[in-house]
Parts: sequence; structure tokens; C-alpha cells
Amino acid sequence: MKRLSFIIILLLTVQLSAKASNDKAITFEELPVQSQQFIKQHFANQTIALIKMDCDILDKSYEVIFTNGNKVEFNRRGDWKEIFCKQMPEEVIPSEIKKYVLKNYPNNAIVKIERESRGRHEIDLQNGLSLKFDAQYNLIDIDD
Repeated sequence: MKRLSFIIILLLTVQLSAKASNDKAITFEELPVQSQQFIKQHFANQTIALIKMDCDILDKSYEVIFTNGNKVEFNRRGDWKEIFCKQMPEEVIPSEIKKYVLKNYPNNAIVKIERESRGRHEIDLQNGLSLKFDAQYNLIDIDD
């Protein structure tokens, strides 16, 4: 009997999780104001192909996809979480990370930057390397 109850609860949880994650196309005006300002400031000359909102049970996020393939993801408050860009806007990269990359990887551009928990950042370089930095911008990991 306990096993049957466990299986039923597990199936209900899986079904709720599947229904809870809903991607929905939205307009630019439906983005949080902070996200709108970020796009206007850093991607004003790019054409938006799609904006979608992802609603989970506990969270909401937004993704803006441009016609040239660039993407920006925002959290529910409108702060950027991840930027994938063929030509990254210089202003979004913390200066310490910029200096490190220029010194150690001078011929590689940053094509992706992600803000992680506790102030950490992860960047992907054009050569395929991923660099992880702690909150004080010290390099803590390199993945290829």
C-alpha cells in the first residue's frame, strides 16, 4: 500500500511539473521595465525575433531572441541572467573579467556571459573554453 501511494504521488508530481513550465510568447511591453531598458541600451540596433516568458511553479523568467541569433535571458525582476552574443556589449562584462581575458586570451572574444548565484560569473570564449569566476572575480575553474 505504501508503494502504491508513493507511485501515485510521484506521478502527480511529474504531471504537475510538466504542466507548470509554460513558455508563452509576449510583447516587448510585457517585459519588466528593467529588461526593456537593458535591451534599449545595449541592443537598440538589433531586431527582436521572439520574446518568451517561462512560468514555473515557483519562478518566472524571460528570454529575448534576436534575428541574428543573439539571446538575453532575464530573471523575474528583469535583471539579466545570461547573454549569448556574437559581439558582446563591452559594458555588460565586469572590468576585472575583461582585463583577465585580454591578458590571458587576447585573440578570443567573449560570446556568452552568465551571472550565477552568490555573485559568480561564467563566460564562454570564442575558442570554446568556459571560465568561472568567484564574486571577487578570481578565476576558479576552466572547462573546455
